Amino acid sequence: MTTRTPENTATDQAATECEPLRALLRDALLAGDEYTAADLLFTALDGGLTAEQALLDVIAPVQAEVGLGWAANRLTVAQEHVATAMNDRIIAALAHRSPPPAEQRGRITVACVEGEWHALPARLLAETLRLRGWRVDFLGAQAPTPHLIAHLHQTGPDLVALSSSLPTRLPTAHAAVTACQGAGVPVLAGGAAFGADGRYARLLGADGWAPDARAAAEVIEEGLGMPAGAAAHEPVDDLPHLADQEYTMVSRGRARLVRETVDGLADRFPALRDYSRRRRERTAEDIAHIVDFLATALYVDDDELFTAFLTWTAGILDARGVPARSLVPTLELLAEPLRDFPRATRLLHRGGDALAALPHPTGPGKPA
Repeated sequence: MTTRTPENTATDQAATECEPLRALLRDALLAGDEYTAADLLFTALDGGLTAEQALLDVIAPVQAEVGLGWAANRLTVAQEHVATAMNDRIIAALAHRSPPPAEQRGRITVACVEGEWHALPARLLAETLRLRGWRVDFLGAQAPTPHLIAHLHQTGPDLVALSSSLPTRLPTAHAAVTACQGAGVPVLAGGAAFGADGRYARLLGADGWAPDARAAAEVIEEGLGMPAGAAAHEPVDDLPHLADQEYTMVSRGRARLVRETVDGLADRFPALRDYSRRRRERTAEDIAHIVDFLATALYVDDDELFTAFLTWTAGILDARGVPARSLVPTLELLAEPLRDFPRATRLLHRGGDALAALPHPTGPGKPA
């Protein structure tokens, strides 16, 4: 049971009061009208809305709605990209309109892990921390770990906030966490990749976790430091199951697994041979995503990460009129070259069970 505090109640009330503004902003973004979208927020700021509320109670939930719209096939990829780009520019304009306090509290580096291109959640955190008086170095999307560490040595921040939205970035995030700690800087992890409950942040040894920008700012204000006696270590020290090399073998064999699975599907479903080059490439891309999530699930040794991805994918396919049963033969074909890998075999079997439990039948069908 969650205890409601006066601060929680005030935040919930403010979020509810912002609902009409969120609806107007969403409509403006989906219409491609950036100037109206910006004017809506600036007028609200003049009327008493705080800059933090604009970021976290208006822009953030609208961006989440846009993502859900894409997943439900109500919005195209292009519409989602346009809305995201407009939100990013509006955040920049808002930052210049709302300067941070003159007296700063400390220095924080905010970055997306290497390979992570979803920068808006990290941007929201960076601007929230600035408004609260922190000096923030925002490194943006896809920050290579060596460059991140070089920046830490040059600037000596009090903390690093690492963001990742895609679970497939967890191995890279783990390397970044251990490298930052090796440089003597504590790490706060955030973003959907680390799990709704922060389980992967804890598993990978991060010093703290927060589910969103407001919670992250509060965790930082409470104080987050390195444990006494913390020492540099390797990822395998946190995840001893990596010693079986299954993650390494699957990730290094990715191209071969994808190629062999595509060929196997063509043998089972001759119609695939008549696919256009572009459609065949899309099929290979879909299989590559499955292999990537399989490898990541092996890295963290978590069945739920793989099964959740498969059921989410099934929902995406269903929204686009593609039967989820098309995933089943893919799992069967992947299981053949991985039959001597016990953890991978377990994950593939659990994935098949999860698909079989969906409301729609998942018997043999055409490939996606």
